Amino acid sequence: MNQSMPKRLNAIAQAIYDKKGMNILVLDVRGVCSMTDYFIIAEGTVDRHVKALADTVCDVLSKEKINPLHVEGQQEGDWIVLDFVDFIVHLFIPEMREKYRLEDLWKEGKVVDVKIEIPKVNPKLESHRSYNIITDTQ
Repeated sequence: MNQSMPKRLNAIAQAIYDKKGMNILVLDVRGVCSMTDYFIIAEGTVDRHVKALADTVCDVLSKEKINPLHVEGQQEGDWIVLDFVDFIVHLFIPEMREKYRLEDLWKEGKVVDVKIEIPKVNPKLESHRSYNIITDTQ
């Protein structure tokens, strides 16, 4: 694996997570797929969220002077494909991800363990949050 690739995959996963992307999966498809080495698969809640995730991934990588060779689905936003040659980012709304199930299609690929920094919750802030609890009074 290219020395910078793990850092790049981590940065992509982190960017998606920071933008509230969900169900992030990175697959190593070398030897299984001839078009790329890695798939990064994730989802957003709605089409606007998926578009924002795609913009964020492109922004993060453009700082390294890495731009997608091809982008597909930006208009619709229900499934956006960002092709960076060595890796392809697939961003879905949940319904589209369930429908196409790329994880099953590329099940021979190996899951890559990416490192995502999850911010710690400040206990002082947590104690000041209010929660609405709905109870059945019947």
